[in-house]
Amino acid sequence: MSPEVVQISSRGFWLWVKDKEYFLPYEEFPWFKKSTIDQICHVKLMSPNHLYWPDLDVDLEIESLENLEKYPLVYKKG
Repeated sequence: MSPEVVQISSRGFWLWVKDKEYFLPYEEFPWFKKSTIDQICHVKLMSPNHLYWPDLDVDLEIESLENLEKYPLVYKKG
């Protein structure tokens, strides 16, 4: 089953994947904050645990959506 963006707000977006819904807040996932709706909605499930947004070149593991504390933000704006 393909992942689906089900709602986008000013704080983040909700993603439905593998029968679960996840909220991705822009505070935790800054790569999406200035993205267009089309860019956010263009997401692919590349493997059972690998999400990819080709228009943004963003890769995320589903595990990271479930356990944010185990995956601290590496990228910091300079």
